[in-house]
Amino acid sequence: MDSSRCMIPVVKSPRDYQAFRISPEDSNRLAIVFDPASANVSLTFCVEIFDVGGKTPPNRHQMAVEMFFVLKGQGLATCDGKTVPMRPGDSLLVPPTGIHKIENTGGDRLYTLCFMVPNEDFVELIRSGVPVELDEEDLRVLNRSDALVAC
Repeated sequence: MDSSRCMIPVVKSPRDYQAFRISPEDSNRLAIVFDPASANVSLTFCVEIFDVGGKTPPNRHQMAVEMFFVLKGQGLATCDGKTVPMRPGDSLLVPPTGIHKIENTGGDRLYTLCFMVPNEDFVELIRSGVPVELDEEDLRVLNRSDALVAC
């Protein structure tokens, strides 16, 4: 191991995340966890939060692979015409050029971890949107305090 090079890990908590709606009328928002500037690599990692009935518009990426992991809630994911249900613990991998969308079909918010590699200007698109605040429900889910059981 090369001890002459020291990498300092980047640590953030949910209160550090910056959140945006890409368009003011969007029913989903993205909380940026890591981006190329903080990770020093071409990736975007965020938490995507879908309001009840919320969804993304159909979209595609020319080079990037996009990955989703469901933390809480339920929804449907559609890619190139094939639709599958998504529940907590499920993962979705969208290949480059796949036309895809995700929609919240549950009675509560849908929370997904979203990774895009390479970034393909994704974080720049997010940051060009409308800044929003994470509310207490969001912070409970992201801090996993919603999963704690009182003894």
